[in-house]
Amino acid sequence: MAAGVPIAFQEVLNLQQLQVPEASIKHGLTTMESDKWIVSVEPNQVSLIDLQNQAQVTRRPIKAEAALMNPSINILALRSGKMIQMFNLDTKSKLKSHDVDSPIVYWKWTSSSNLALITATSVYHWSTEGADGPTKIFERHATIGSNTQIINYTVSPDNKWCLLGGISAGNAPGVVNGNMQLYSVEKKVSQPLSGHGGSFCSIKLAGREDRAQCLVFHEKKPEDPSHRLFVMEVGRDPSKGAPHRLPPTQIPVPPEAASDFPVSLVIDAKNDVAFLLTKAGFVYMFDIHSGKTMFRTRITQETMFVTCPQASTGAVFGITVRTGRVYRVGLNGANLIPYIVNTLRDNDLAIKVAGRLGLPGAEHLYTQQFEALMGAGQVKEAAQLVASSGTALRTPQTIARFQQIPAEPGAPQPVFQYFSTLLEHGKLNEQESIELAKPVLQQGRPQLMEKWLKDDKLHCSEALGDLIMPHDTAMALSVYLRSETHAKAIQCFVQRGEYDKIVPYSTSVGYSMDYSSMLSQLLFNNPQGALDLAKGLVSAEGGPLIDIQATAEAFLSSNRVQETTAFLLEALKDNKEEHAYLQTKLLEINLIGGAPQVADAIMQNGILTHYDRAHIGKLCERAGMWQRAAEHYSDINDIKRVFKNSHQMNPEFVVNYFGKLNREQSIALLKDMMSRGPSNMQVCVEVAKKYNDELGSEELVKVFENAKATEGLYYYLGAVVNFSEDPVVHFKYIQSACMLGQFKEAERVCRDSNIYKPEQVKEYLKNAKLPDPRPLIHVCDRYDFVDELTEYLYLNSLLQYVEVYVTKVSPAKTPQVVGKLFDLGANEDFTKRILMAVGTACPVEEMVEIAEMRNRLRMLQPWLEARVATGSTEAGTHNSLGKIYIQMNKDPKAFLTNNMFYEPKVLGPFCESLDPSLAFVAYKKGAGECDDELIKISFTHGLFRDLARYLVERQDLELWAKVLTKEEGEEGDIDAEKEAQRRQLIDQVVEWALPESESADEVSCTVKAFMAADLPGELIVLLERIILQGSDFSDNKNLQNLLILTAIRADHTKVASYIDQLDNFDAKDIALICVSESHMLYEEAFTIYVKFARPEHTTDKDEQIEMQVLAMGVLVDFMKDLDRAKTFANQVDEKPVWSKLGNAQLEEKMAADAILSFISAEDASEYVRVCAEANEAEIYAEVIPFLKMARKNLQENLLDTELIYAYAKTNNLTDLEKFVNGPNVANIQNIGDRCFSEGLYNASKLLFKSINNNSKLALCHIHLEEYREAVAAASSANNVSTWKQVCFACLKASEFRLAATCGLEVIKYPDHVDDVVTTYSDLGHFDHLVSLFEQGLGLEDAHIGIFTELGILYTKHVPEKVMEHCKVFFSKLNVSKVVRACERARLFKPAVYLYMQDKQADSAVKTMSEHSSAFDNDLFLDAIVKVRNAEIMYKAVSFYLTMHPMLFTRLMEVLEDLVDHSRVVNQLRRTGDWALQLGQAYMKTIQKENLSAVNEALNELYIEDEDYESLRKSIDKFQNFNMIALASKLATHELLEFRRISAYVYRCNKKWSQSIELSKNDRMWKDCIDTANESADEETIEELLRFFCATSEKECFCAALYTCFSHVRPDVAVELGWLNGYHHFIMPFLVQNMRQTYERLQVLEKRTQPPKEEDAQDQIAQTYGQLGGFGNGMLMLENGGGMGGMPGGMPGGMMPPGQGGIDMSGFGQAGVPNGMPPNGMMPNGMPGGMPPPNMSM
Repeated sequence: MAAGVPIAFQEVLNLQQLQVPEASIKHGLTTMESDKWIVSVEPNQVSLIDLQNQAQVTRRPIKAEAALMNPSINILALRSGKMIQMFNLDTKSKLKSHDVDSPIVYWKWTSSSNLALITATSVYHWSTEGADGPTKIFERHATIGSNTQIINYTVSPDNKWCLLGGISAGNAPGVVNGNMQLYSVEKKVSQPLSGHGGSFCSIKLAGREDRAQCLVFHEKKPEDPSHRLFVMEVGRDPSKGAPHRLPPTQIPVPPEAASDFPVSLVIDAKNDVAFLLTKAGFVYMFDIHSGKTMFRTRITQETMFVTCPQASTGAVFGITVRTGRVYRVGLNGANLIPYIVNTLRDNDLAIKVAGRLGLPGAEHLYTQQFEALMGAGQVKEAAQLVASSGTALRTPQTIARFQQIPAEPGAPQPVFQYFSTLLEHGKLNEQESIELAKPVLQQGRPQLMEKWLKDDKLHCSEALGDLIMPHDTAMALSVYLRSETHAKAIQCFVQRGEYDKIVPYSTSVGYSMDYSSMLSQLLFNNPQGALDLAKGLVSAEGGPLIDIQATAEAFLSSNRVQETTAFLLEALKDNKEEHAYLQTKLLEINLIGGAPQVADAIMQNGILTHYDRAHIGKLCERAGMWQRAAEHYSDINDIKRVFKNSHQMNPEFVVNYFGKLNREQSIALLKDMMSRGPSNMQVCVEVAKKYNDELGSEELVKVFENAKATEGLYYYLGAVVNFSEDPVVHFKYIQSACMLGQFKEAERVCRDSNIYKPEQVKEYLKNAKLPDPRPLIHVCDRYDFVDELTEYLYLNSLLQYVEVYVTKVSPAKTPQVVGKLFDLGANEDFTKRILMAVGTACPVEEMVEIAEMRNRLRMLQPWLEARVATGSTEAGTHNSLGKIYIQMNKDPKAFLTNNMFYEPKVLGPFCESLDPSLAFVAYKKGAGECDDELIKISFTHGLFRDLARYLVERQDLELWAKVLTKEEGEEGDIDAEKEAQRRQLIDQVVEWALPESESADEVSCTVKAFMAADLPGELIVLLERIILQGSDFSDNKNLQNLLILTAIRADHTKVASYIDQLDNFDAKDIALICVSESHMLYEEAFTIYVKFARPEHTTDKDEQIEMQVLAMGVLVDFMKDLDRAKTFANQVDEKPVWSKLGNAQLEEKMAADAILSFISAEDASEYVRVCAEANEAEIYAEVIPFLKMARKNLQENLLDTELIYAYAKTNNLTDLEKFVNGPNVANIQNIGDRCFSEGLYNASKLLFKSINNNSKLALCHIHLEEYREAVAAASSANNVSTWKQVCFACLKASEFRLAATCGLEVIKYPDHVDDVVTTYSDLGHFDHLVSLFEQGLGLEDAHIGIFTELGILYTKHVPEKVMEHCKVFFSKLNVSKVVRACERARLFKPAVYLYMQDKQADSAVKTMSEHSSAFDNDLFLDAIVKVRNAEIMYKAVSFYLTMHPMLFTRLMEVLEDLVDHSRVVNQLRRTGDWALQLGQAYMKTIQKENLSAVNEALNELYIEDEDYESLRKSIDKFQNFNMIALASKLATHELLEFRRISAYVYRCNKKWSQSIELSKNDRMWKDCIDTANESADEETIEELLRFFCATSEKECFCAALYTCFSHVRPDVAVELGWLNGYHHFIMPFLVQNMRQTYERLQVLEKRTQPPKEEDAQDQIAQTYGQLGGFGNGMLMLENGGGMGGMPGGMPGGMMPPGQGGIDMSGFGQAGVPNGMPPNGMMPNGMPGGMPPPNMSM
């Protein structure tokens, strides 16, 4: 983009470089809703480009038709068909989903919370909030119906107006109409508009308080060729006035873009500018306030199909279709106003835009218009102009102009009108604020100032605060704070008494001041203020700003105890250890000073912890504060002393206080308190309760026991016993409870506690012999002392408690009690009574065991029968009765058979020794629980038949396994005895148990058991007996299956006979087992399939065929006998059988036989494999019938394709052409490529011709050497690759005319130009190549590559045409490529020309410098000033000095403003003296720059030429050189004038002695005198005077006195005159000296004259005022010294010690003598140790 244009345009991103495919960069697939994201929908994924994170690309595997990113938050909307969804990418969750009724044709985010959806008929809005679906807003207007493509939709800022835009085809070709629909949401009406783009904006109009909501849109009616811009306000309340509306303005469309149309209109809300972008790449920029077009340009040749604004800058982003370039277009504010003024020549627009946007460039216009308005007396208009000018006219001069205008009668002053206008527009600057404040404050209207300050309309400054200060301190403070005038702000705080705000403010702004002097002064005038200030000083963020101790002394010296306390509390709140002394003193002054309650409060808060606790404790004890004293003591003796007054202490404090003592101290204190009688009993109990864990229960018990306080011990232990785990506590509590008669409590602890030692408690209770033995009962019951308890109760005649114990306490312990009673010989009736009383609560098993041990079991029979009679089902009860009945032989078999509750495992073993048959009955009753015992007893006692029947009835495979499985011994041999027993059992099963059974389940289970036991022989015998010998189960399918399977496994010789004899078995399953790898009985399987394929066995025809197919499968899959299989197929002649055979033949690579089989089967299902095998075997003629057969039922691409290929391979072109031209589904393209690759060009020609693939057709013609037909086909294809291949083929065949025809089509594409050139060049056809590109110049779409390549070819083959070609077609050349070609061909003049035209001045200069044939002086000078590398200029200097010295001066004239002249001069020096002479004219020209190198070089030339006049002028005008070196060089010059110049240079550099010495040597006396006078050095002048006297130069002596009068001491002049007799020569000097002395004395007398009396009093007052530090009633805070007006002898005016108040002699810090003043103060009362002012003058 050219410089000076009012827009900034740049390419910021390229989507193709980010791997976004070109096909996805178009309308609908790529979207950009804001400057944050670009979203592109690609095949199988969605790409998200984060513009805020360096264009980072995130690709998500999402399949969608469109995607749209929310403009402000990371919410992605996806659309696929009628489904739309919203996803939150931050939370990775789906927000909403909806199925729309109609397809979405366009969608767009209108805000961060609303998504607009446009269908063919309606517009919907879908909110991101809530769960509702889209809401219909309005119907599309008829003018923007379904034939219109929607390209834009926007909503007004107030959401009350909607604008829908689209495009449709016009009546004429190439014309595109624009249609828009404006809809009012409130009125629900639509208005159609003719235009292509529009948008809403909100602007601030001059003269209106509210903002205007405007619609900006483009209008282009179909019948009108003009384009217009409309700006009109919508939605304004009529009560507020008429809406804003501009007349339509013409849009300047260039003639070449007559058919162009806008695609988007974007608003720059920051600058109130509208950008209109068109399809052809034009950008128009409009001013919304005026509607005028400010700029138009074309930025791209491509269409930007999507645009969006950038809110932060106002710029516009756009993406070009397909190429994916992302452009940024924005306003260039620096160039806008100059462009409007100079190009558009619209001064009014420039003024308005500059004022609104604050842009530079219109200052002179403002000035002119301001002067015109002021001259016309239009004050208000002039004020408005100033307000709208930004800062251009808001100067003090403008204020003065308005102040000078006289006010008209009855009208406000012009200056007030001016300020009022400025206030309406914004904020005043500093000068304006001051000038406005002056008259307002004079009129006594500070409320106006306050209002303006609140509205931030004034610029706050120190001067403004000074103006307000006399009128309103608070307002002045506000101004000072805003203007950061810290000193004045602090003065305001002082005047307002806000001392607590001074330090925070000073600290926050980093302002330092003298606080000590301020504090000293306030201490006597305002103690509360001093306290507030002191608090702030010690609480400053960076640490205390004053000395805490010194400040406390100052407060105390004034007897300010309360203030001292408050200050120290604030200062010591951090509780630092270094403040321990101050903490102690703080408490001391309150305890001694009569305010112990204050000290108590301080200690109560606990904010101080580092004070001297022992000292403070003593003070508290003296003050009667016993609790505080106790808190501070640590010695136990002190504590005991204080606790003598424990009755006056709070009991709660006493209890808590023990928590601070160690164990020994606590015990000692408790003993001491207990020794003083029962008055302390209660509190001691509370202490013992609370600190039981810390002090130990053992020690506490001793304390109470030693004091014989049983009651106290009881209460203490009662509180802790429930939580204590100490056995002593529990025992002592039981003991004390018993001693106090608290038997209930003792019983409770004995019952509930698990801690006490039971032996100890039991012995105590037994020995105590309590009247109530219940505690003992609980202890013995819990800890199983039942025997001892029973004995204790029995021997002590407490039998009633025995009965109570077994019935109520522990019935489960009845067996132990009864056993002990048996042992004690108790009465049996008593024992029976106990048992009957306990009843069912007594455990049976234990009771029976105890009775059996003591041989008393029969005694339990009544009790047991009673339990059974009550319905007891306990096994123990029935077991016991069973044993009794078995022993008594009371019908035991009936009991064992009928009783359901006894345990077989208990009675079985009991019966074994008595009667094994009873044991078998008992075990059988167990229903499986006693199987092992049952088997054992059966084998032991030979009960095999009973066992066999039991096994068959049980139907338990696990049980069968136990008896049928062979058991091997340790060495692997089988136990013969057990094997014999097993055989007897099997015989019983086969002979008796199973034949007797009529249950199929029992038979089945028995068979399974034999199978599981691996007894195939026995199983076969068993099954033959069941099936073949006739039984109810002979036709059982399962048994027949089992018999055949067992034979397959054990004796396969019987399988065939079983298959013949049996008919009711599972044929398929048995056959599958036969063909398995473990058996391989293929004949048997084939026999099964053939047998069951017969109609007598299978009536269903389909099942018969299935059996035949399975039989075929055995032949082909297992027996691999294809010949037998073919014979079998011919026998059955069924299609599935043939199909099975065909598949087998295909597997065996018998393709021809397989094809015949499939034809017989009419089966085309395996056409893929058949085609593959036919291709592999190359039997194309044989496969054709199969393919024809297959096509009858199938329409598959592969069939038609393979049939075509077979025709082609058999060269059956007639059938091929007929088939191709007929209906088919072949992939002709693929088969054509296949034929082409195999050299079947005639066939492929027919194929490509049938599908109009002219590209491949042309290649076929090439291979068939049919070049003309190839060109014709390429023309039809019109594909660059085809053109290129045909071109190269024709070229190789020397068909140059045809090659040129093709070549012209190829070189239209820049990417293929190099291939054409390379091919032509490799074949050596250079003339034809040049001719081809010359013809290409005339192409309609000739591109830069053609012109460039022709230029390169000219450099190689026709060099004489190069220059002409470059001049004619420069704008269409790739300059860099042509230049390189020219340089390779050593054609430097064309190269220089191209460099210059391309503005590569550096390269042009370099080429002309290196190649003389290209040099042209005018061209060189034109280029040298345009170079970018400054080094080239200096190389050009060397080049001219070497090659063209006579033109050097002209070169330097051109480079004068561009080079470093010092460097050029140094370059001339290095070249030689002749170069300096050559550059003298140049150096004179640039000497005005006053450069040292230039000055020195010219001075050397002047010296060499002996031109002293020029040298003197040079030195006078230009003194930037080494003057001392020049003076030294000229000091010995042979010419006098040069030596004078040397002296002059020395004088200029204040080298007086050297200058005078040179002048003396040359007798230049005047120079000597002038130099001496200029030096003003008395010694130098005196030396010169003495020299004149020594050389008798009287006149010079007199002249020196005259000239140097002010620097000559009178005594020196008189002395020299007297010594040398020059009385007359010194007289003028003496006369003048006397006059001067007289005048000075007169002035001194007037100055020292005593003042008058009134003046003296004023002076004294002024002096004291200065010393006091007060000025205008305010503190002089910045004086920094001590304060005046204080009592003498003390710093800061503090009272000396001993004159009242508290004695602070102990307040001195360590290492500081008592009585020393505070930091910075000396004993004489002056700061810093300065003596007092001497007032004696």
